[in-house]
Amino acid sequence: QVQLVESGGGLVQPGGSLRLSCAASGSIFLLYAMHWYRQALGKQRELVASISRGGSTAYEDVVKGRFTISRDKSKNTMYLQMNALKPEDTAVYYCNINDGRDHWGQGTQVTVSS
Repeated sequence: QVQLVESGGGLVQPGGSLRLSCAASGSIFLLYAMHWYRQALGKQRELVASISRGGSTAYEDVVKGRFTISRDKSKNTMYLQMNALKPEDTAVYYCNINDGRDHWGQGTQVTVSS
């Protein structure tokens, strides 16, 4: 059974940084592309960043240059380093993997506010 557990969210001032983590069950890590999504209050869930099986990365334009997705095979963990945070980055952030069906973590709240 696939399990994804996010952590690292919190309250940060505009311009600050946070690093989110997503711990994945060992049997699936590196077998599939992994993704970070976010969902702001009252809005649809949106894709933020992706990392392929081979390690290639892709970002939505709104976070390009500010966010970095990465993973550590030894820890079965994916990360999202978020710099230069803006109030509009406020959302619940989810990690996702699809092995034929979508698997989601419980989400971690990121709030950017002064």
